[in-house]
Amino acid sequence: MGVLDSKVPQGPLAEKWVNHKNKINLVNPANKRNIDVIVVGTGLAGGSAAATLAELGYNVKTFCYQDSPRRAHSIAAQGGINAAKNYQGDGDSDYRLFYDTVKGGDYRSRESNVYRLAEVSGNIIDQCVAQGVPFAREYGGLLDNRSFGGVLVSRTFYAKGQTGQQLLLGCYSAMNRQINRGKIKSYTRHEMLDVVLVGGKARGIIARDLVTGEIERHSAHAVVIASGGYGNVFFLSTNAMGSNVTAAWKVHRKGAYFANPCFTQIHPTCIPVSGDHQSKLTLMSESLRNDGRIWVPKNLEDAKAIREGKLKPTDLAEEDRDYYLERRYPAFGNLVPRDVASRAAKERCDAGFGVNKTGEAVYLDFSAAFMRYGKEAVSTQKIENASEEKIRELGIAVVEAKYGNLFQMYEKIVDENPYKTPMKIYPAVHYTMGGLWVDYNLQTTVPGLYAAGEANFSDHGANRLGASALMQGLADGYFVLPYTMGDYLANDISTGPISTETEEFVEAERKIKEQLDSFMNSKGTKSVDYFHKRLGKIMWDKVGMSRNATKLKEAIQEIKALRAEFYKDVRVPGVAVGMNQELEKAGRVADFLELGELFAKDALHREESCGGHFREEFQTEEGEALRDDENFMYVAAWEYKGEPADAVLHKEELKYENIQVKTRSYK
Repeated sequence: MGVLDSKVPQGPLAEKWVNHKNKINLVNPANKRNIDVIVVGTGLAGGSAAATLAELGYNVKTFCYQDSPRRAHSIAAQGGINAAKNYQGDGDSDYRLFYDTVKGGDYRSRESNVYRLAEVSGNIIDQCVAQGVPFAREYGGLLDNRSFGGVLVSRTFYAKGQTGQQLLLGCYSAMNRQINRGKIKSYTRHEMLDVVLVGGKARGIIARDLVTGEIERHSAHAVVIASGGYGNVFFLSTNAMGSNVTAAWKVHRKGAYFANPCFTQIHPTCIPVSGDHQSKLTLMSESLRNDGRIWVPKNLEDAKAIREGKLKPTDLAEEDRDYYLERRYPAFGNLVPRDVASRAAKERCDAGFGVNKTGEAVYLDFSAAFMRYGKEAVSTQKIENASEEKIRELGIAVVEAKYGNLFQMYEKIVDENPYKTPMKIYPAVHYTMGGLWVDYNLQTTVPGLYAAGEANFSDHGANRLGASALMQGLADGYFVLPYTMGDYLANDISTGPISTETEEFVEAERKIKEQLDSFMNSKGTKSVDYFHKRLGKIMWDKVGMSRNATKLKEAIQEIKALRAEFYKDVRVPGVAVGMNQELEKAGRVADFLELGELFAKDALHREESCGGHFREEFQTEEGEALRDDENFMYVAAWEYKGEPADAVLHKEELKYENIQVKTRSYK
């Protein structure tokens, strides 16, 4: 076991980033033209990094498995992006955003990185407005803000329920400018299958053209992994079906440490599972918790009657409803952090108060918001003697203007009108706080290999606050990597082009072809999805919302056995040379089967509860997470040694010099 050097600059917290930028090495414009950078992933982190690095003068190659960079999963983000602009005048500041983020992550994130994130957050909004991102505006013309879970201010900028899409289109336009200039070469429908190390440094990748099936070598002076998270290890998640861990896992196998894999977020407001036919789950934005109230029936008899279709939720009197988040957490109410809200929903459903046929759903109800906004509209429009029906109608119009596309999406999926009956929601896997370990410069333990956005671990600790994913991705890409990579690349101005004919490239390509051939030559009888679904069930049942030592040990053995069965009995139809989506999935599931075991191993070793990691053995009398700061206040970074069981733990001790560490309370 080793102690990791995070390379955090010395000096006061608020001056670290400014001083660091003033002291690091730079590459002059003439030399940037001779340096190549590969960016894997074209979501908000990868797209913003590629556009900015190309604008600076570097030669950039981007890779994505989608048919266009604008189809990255960032497009699915709904609710908003955080920034400490204090437009509402409600007391926000860089420090408060920093504090909320560290507290929301249950004191398991690196203090210096989080402060930098808060510090550059305002620049992100300015950048996106300049790109034409159509943020919502309030009556005076200023950008509007709403609140999200775990905070007491309104700092979330949004574009209806399409914030991720609009931000990605802005990012994509910046990329297109560089593609048109010839500074970015965009490789769509390409999947990175390995990183190539030359002299211990990341010098390129092996990629597969997903249309022709050809294996390609691509060289560069540095490589950025911005390929998102690994939530699909659970099979069912809010992630796009193609989202995977392969790029991150391949570099992990080549020496990049993987940090805190068990820190995975369960989002509380998702459309519940409806049956075995599903391939993914749908998120309902956390922004809905601004106006929606979450409840279940107070009485078990009423809950049973609702499940059996004998009682409608609208028939239940107000005094017979349990607004359990407002009851348990009066200070934050329905806007508690995601991990807290998710566990509370599970507790109510486990106790028998669930409201759908499976008993795994709670209500998200907007009836109070309809009346509140309606009364405000009646007042502003000077309508006298308005009926209750008219008030509700006016209130619905306000809610529709704020969340209309989300309500429409819900109705299309569930076939119920959420304006007339409360939405049903239940927690689901959404985001992964764990990822590749990076230092302050966002460099992994492999020189020249960087990780950005959800692919790294650095900013969210054990739980991510809502609307902070978009913030981190764009901060990393627009405002961090362009500086820190220059410090490393300043040593490569005389290196010249990197050849793809070296022994390292040849060997990496050979191993990839060998793996693909083994899949194609397998004489098994089961589909790739068969194994992925089984892995997902093990993960959800034993490594999901709550965990214990017994189930984690069982999961490790079951995943190990499933992995052996996969290689013995998987069947991949089609051909290797040409389009073959089953072959793509086989490689991704093979990596998930290794990650899943390390995930469980990490959860087993961390004998505490914190954020999204909830060990049943470690909880307060009230059922809240019980941290062990004396023994586990560190980042757990795992070194690959051939098998997940053999992974070696390295620790990065976490020190808090600007925040008082205490038990989280949202009461």
